[in-house]
Formats: sequence, structure tokens, C-alpha cells
Amino acid sequence: MTDRGTELVDALRAALRTGADAERAVGQQGYMKSAMPFLGLTSPGRRALVRPLLADPALRLDTRKAFERAVLTLWDEAAFREERYAALDLLRHRTYRSWRDPDVMPLVEHLVVTGAWWDLVDETSNVVGEVLLLDPEGEGLRMRDWSERESLWLRRSAIISQLRHKERTDTDLLEAVIEPNLDDHEFFIRKAIGWALRQYARTDPVWVQTFVDRHTHRLSGLSRREALKHL
Repeated sequence: MTDRGTELVDALRAALRTGADAERAVGQQGYMKSAMPFLGLTSPGRRALVRPLLADPALRLDTRKAFERAVLTLWDEAAFREERYAALDLLRHRTYRSWRDPDVMPLVEHLVVTGAWWDLVDETSNVVGEVLLLDPEGEGLRMRDWSERESLWLRRSAIISQLRHKERTDTDLLEAVIEPNLDDHEFFIRKAIGWALRQYARTDPVWVQTFVDRHTHRLSGLSRREALKHL
């Protein structure tokens, strides 16, 4: 990692520790069922500590390699869960928007697979959705592949990848990533299916109602209730 990348990572780690709250950390770890301990920061508190560092020109990363290495170092070497949240803050920062393209997806896949819990995976999936809009054909193929992978977290990410797409949602893709998972009994998959359908129902309720009717015998009760929640 470059000297600037090391400086940024060290600065982020140090800043996060200034907001530590041991009592809150215990409750957070229990709530999230996390093997990794927390520092005890609230989300607004973490952002307030991280934001000025990510915006500091003196700490700006000049190459994609340095950027990805900094994200990976924060993530893979995290001693506290907030360091992984900070890695995602860095990944999603406006300064590095141009590097959130199809070439970043191997890194994103690593984050999804190793994150392996809803809070980390769902936030990372926002980047998946962003890249999907840049390359609908290529990333659509990737999402179809992810939707059939052994990792339930890759499958969840594929299912929720279009949550923010509204009228730009590719309904053929949405159906394609849900279909292989309809018979899965895993809570996080059933919830993801319902969430994806519920969100798209805000844009096209007729399509969602038709989808639910067509798959009524395979949709779980949880998925169906979520999908029809606002209809």
C-alpha cells in the first residue's frame, strides 16, 4: 500500500477509536450477533469522524490500486466492526465514484462473501446496484450468476441489487435473480425477495402483483407479505 494509503487507513482507525463507547459496544455486538467486537460508535458519530478524513486532499488516493488496497486493508484487517463500515464509507465516497465501475466488482464480491451478514452485505449491494446501471448487460450476467451461487450472501446481493433503480429496474433481471431462490428456506433470502418486490411495487404495483400471482405457490409467506405490504 502506498504511503498515502497507509496514512489514510491509520488516520481512519485512530479517528474511530476516539469515539469508542465500551458500554454501547457490548449492546451493539449482541444485537448484531457479531463475532467481531464493536467500538460503540453510532452511525452518525462514525460518519462525523470519517467524513473529513475522506474529504481531505492531503489523504486523497491517486490510483485505483491504492484505493482498492485501502478498502481491502480496512476490511480484512479490521479489529472492530466500525472499521469495516469505514471501508464501505471509503468505497462509496464521491471522490472515488469513477472507480466504482465493473473493474471494482471482484473487490465487491470479496466484501460480500467475507462480510457474510446483512448489515455489511446490504450496504455493499448499493455499490453493486450502482455498477449495474453503468453496464446493465455485463453486470446483469454477473447478477444472474450470483443468484445461483452457493453463497447465500451473493444471492441476496443479486436479488436486492436494483432496490434503488425505480423506473430503471430491469424486470427480466429481477425475475431472473428471484426465480432460482424461490424454494430457498433461508430467512435472509426470503426477506430479500420480499424487499426487492416491495420496493419495485412503489414504481410498478401491477407488475409486482402479477409476479406474486404467477408464483403464489412457490413464494414463501414472508416474501409474499413483504411484496404486497403497500399494495
